[in-house]
Amino acid sequence: MKTIDELTRKAVELQTAGLLTGQIADELNISRETATWLLTHVKKGDAAQAPKDIYIDWSNIGKSSNRQRMIASAMIDLVFDSLEERHIDVVIGIELSGIPIANLIADELGCEFAAYHPNKQRWEPESTDIKGTISQNFAQIEGKNCILIDDVVTTGTTLSEAVSAIELLGAKPLAIAVLVDKKGIDDVSGVKLNALLRVTRVDRIE
Repeated sequence: MKTIDELTRKAVELQTAGLLTGQIADELNISRETATWLLTHVKKGDAAQAPKDIYIDWSNIGKSSNRQRMIASAMIDLVFDSLEERHIDVVIGIELSGIPIANLIADELGCEFAAYHPNKQRWEPESTDIKGTISQNFAQIEGKNCILIDDVVTTGTTLSEAVSAIELLGAKPLAIAVLVDKKGIDDVSGVKLNALLRVTRVDRIE
């Protein structure tokens, strides 16, 4: 997808398939505000009013388990560069797209695997007071050292909510690793953010 019209068509297709706005944002690696704009964007030529966002397509990695495994190894190396304490009990994948890489990382480290359901999966523009949860189908994290894995940081909101939820459960988040950071941040709620790639809009460089 290279144009706004293509991105808009994809967003509408996902909505027609039954996905909520937050899920569409997650699928397209864009902010919830951008997803909302795409779904209400009907007039050609409205691009000047579009939210300032960056579309990330990492499907060439996602469709290959071998490439995912190599990315997982690179993320482990990146995290270990930033950690003084390397005793990791659990690798937590942020749904949806953080799950497969987190699973591979957990396997390589010999750790337990957990999954976090972010509130954005159930988000709509009128939604209020929706909280994320740790899945009961995988490892429980109470009292354990954890690292968090996601694909793309757009605003940092999802990771901030995840860190808070994990700490409330009595676990210790040691680090965060992502494929792409679109926000340009060094930490989330005091937890070191490690990104393989950082993307910055030229009009935001200071």
